[in-house]
Amino acid sequence: MAHDSHQRAIRAAAATLGRRRFLTVTGAAAALAFTTNLPSAHAAQVSPRALADNPFTLGVASGDPLPDAVVLWTRLAPRPYEPGNGLPEEGTVKVEWEIARDEKFQRVARRGTTTAHAEFNYTVHVDAKGLEPGRVYWYRFKAGNWTSPVGRTRTTPAQGAKVQEVRFGLVSCQAYHDGYFTAYRHLAQEDLDAVFHVGDYQYEYAVNAAGGARGYTDRTLPAVFNKETMTLGDYRLRYALYKSDEDLQAAHAAFPWYVTWDDHETENNYAGDIDENGGPSDEFLIRRAAAYRAYWENMPLRMPQQPSGADMRLYRRFHYGKLAQFDILDTRQYRSNQAYGDGWQYPGPESEDPSRTLTGATQERWLLDGFQRSTATWNVLPQQVTFSQRKNTTAARSKLSMDSWDGYPASRERILAGVEKAGLDNFVVLTGDVHVHYAFDIKKDFDDPGSRTLGVEFVGTSVSSGKDGADKPDNWATYLAANPHMKFYNGRRGYVTVSLDEERARADYKTVSAVTTQGAPLTTAASLVSEAGNPGLKQV
Repeated sequence: MAHDSHQRAIRAAAATLGRRRFLTVTGAAAALAFTTNLPSAHAAQVSPRALADNPFTLGVASGDPLPDAVVLWTRLAPRPYEPGNGLPEEGTVKVEWEIARDEKFQRVARRGTTTAHAEFNYTVHVDAKGLEPGRVYWYRFKAGNWTSPVGRTRTTPAQGAKVQEVRFGLVSCQAYHDGYFTAYRHLAQEDLDAVFHVGDYQYEYAVNAAGGARGYTDRTLPAVFNKETMTLGDYRLRYALYKSDEDLQAAHAAFPWYVTWDDHETENNYAGDIDENGGPSDEFLIRRAAAYRAYWENMPLRMPQQPSGADMRLYRRFHYGKLAQFDILDTRQYRSNQAYGDGWQYPGPESEDPSRTLTGATQERWLLDGFQRSTATWNVLPQQVTFSQRKNTTAARSKLSMDSWDGYPASRERILAGVEKAGLDNFVVLTGDVHVHYAFDIKKDFDDPGSRTLGVEFVGTSVSSGKDGADKPDNWATYLAANPHMKFYNGRRGYVTVSLDEERARADYKTVSAVTTQGAPLTTAASLVSEAGNPGLKQV
């Protein structure tokens, strides 16, 4: 019977994958990657002895807030650096949760009991509903005799409500092996409504016993981290390493997060079902399925985002009253392969082919339809790679990054045509990926500095990737001269805080002086604003 069940699962997966030539994939790897692997209804409850140690070592998080609901997340991991978190390979743990109107939990708004399943690596996703719009809540979990740290979250304003202001953080790119997450310690102290993480939450690269650039002298990381992530177990362990960081935990506990991935959650610069080195798609999709599953398990996401094999719908839309519409994109899963072998290349017929896409046709239609229906003052596009043109020389013909929107100009043109057709006066793009701060005016024609400005782009630097960085990288003067629509450039680590109101959008670019040592102070490197109805950035 087990064999029959296994074969049925493989046949079903093969039918689903179709064009991906699934038939070359067989055996246990296929069963792991492509079957749903839902928790068993008859799984035994884990013995209380398994929770003799604190299971809340990876903190708590919340995300995807709505006017009446928010996702609450935790992961039970008494021994987080071991496969299975130090818990049995099979079983369940009952977890209590509560969300309150006050930090002391004297006015509990909702409470309940959920189940952490071994099949989901003992992660918990609670969609806490029945909440009041536009207010702060505190939440916590209990398992066995243990109580989790307390998290703070916030619902969004009621649909159609008039809102004075929204303030959020923009973060990305946190390579553990490149340095400390000092920026998150500072971010946790900000006054924000939410945080947008636009990709590279974790990296697939090996982390040595000293934690790479962190240079640990008082601890040694296990050898399980000193290899590239390939399997579901590898990705789960890597998230445990990242989430054990106290600064990251503090930032998660301070605000609700909206998350989307870029490439390193799976593998560097992959495109759809094509890996970095152009290997067999079928083999890569097994890895992608493992990566996507681990991502969903470890993020505060709802059940509709749960992946089905190697596919996961991550693009989604949120509103902040009448003030803002947020259209969160996924520019990895559906993109055409990078032109000319990737990297920085001269544009040409291959990159400029109008059939090429960064979003895929379905997501593009969803986005443009959302533009048409929007009644928000601000339309915000949190996504991954640099949207505006970015030349690397002052020559008339310059190389461009084939991994960014510059490598997919027809895709970008369709989005900007949609912005114009919908009459969006206040269009804002949020970006990560490049490990530097940029600010751009989004031009109708990037080759004509005098053309109409259709919006603005805030590119946030990395939390740690790239190590310490510099205020003025070697290409600083060249980039500013080559791209007159680039209004700011800084190469330190940090984050951006963005505020929107009826009159303007403001971005404050925050930097830390170092990440290879702990405790670096925070500096505001620049502040830029764009007036509502009159797009274009000015420093203040």
